Amino acid sequence: MTAESIPSRAPAASPALTINSRAWLLLVILGLLWGGSFFFTQIVIRQLPPLPLVAARLTLAALALLTYLRLRGISLKPLQGRAVDFLILGLLNNAVPFLLLAIGQTVVGGGLASILNATTPLWTILVAAAATRDERLTGQKLAGVALGIVGVVVLIGPGALGAAQSVPLFAFAALIGATFFYALGGVFARRFRGVPPAVIATGQLCASSLIMAPLTLVLYGPSVYAGLSLGGTAALAALALAATALAFIFYFEVVASAGATNASLVTFLVPASAILLGVVFLGERLTIEEIAGFALILAGLAAIDGRLPRAIRARISRR
Repeated sequence: MTAESIPSRAPAASPALTINSRAWLLLVILGLLWGGSFFFTQIVIRQLPPLPLVAARLTLAALALLTYLRLRGISLKPLQGRAVDFLILGLLNNAVPFLLLAIGQTVVGGGLASILNATTPLWTILVAAAATRDERLTGQKLAGVALGIVGVVVLIGPGALGAAQSVPLFAFAALIGATFFYALGGVFARRFRGVPPAVIATGQLCASSLIMAPLTLVLYGPSVYAGLSLGGTAALAALALAATALAFIFYFEVVASAGATNASLVTFLVPASAILLGVVFLGERLTIEEIAGFALILAGLAAIDGRLPRAIRARISRR
């Protein structure tokens, strides 16, 4: 048999990544953790410039995770020989977007910031479709993202979106830019498959803090933190330990099992979780608009997940 007679076979398409029950649970927890990040940032940004805020957030989170790995006896060997990869991941997923978000929130409230943050899945779908073989771009995914974004707007209220008209261009660009970097970081993180999520989170936070901390000391000096109040210190600690260190362990587990696109769906849950926390702990009442927003977000998540639409189509076809 000659080489010419051997039939060529195109590489089989990789199966599409889906969200299992554990990933959904982690996304909900992430929504709660990152839902508080806008609140904590609004507190700290009144007392610290953006760069020192981000440097402290990253450094505290990195130290916390290094301590966690040491106590758990988790090996750092996966970090060896991958300094450049972790440096890139730290820039894409932490240093740049955190700084852009902090800059944006100097003039933008948490409501509008969370709406703009909810565009992350749109960028992630586009980046993942271009860079991967198992996160394909489909009309159903785009429809789901559109429903989710509309749901967030309805949930927060059109007033927050209307406030965008008075937002300086630099703040708007910073917040949208942060979502694009999150998309790049989520897709880039897929090359760390097989590495424990806590190790990935530690590597990226150590790399990004080694950039931002020296830069802060050179530009501001350690005295920049002298005026931080007790409340500001507590908010910074919560931002670093809960909304960064713990959150990224969960995030990388979702990326590993469900892909970057599905992990980015947490941005739909962030404003929803903030409102639900107010209902549960502050006795606030849900409005009709908030209920409608929740319904649209759930419809968008169901469309992207795909299992419910497939079940409905299968049931209709059996009739």
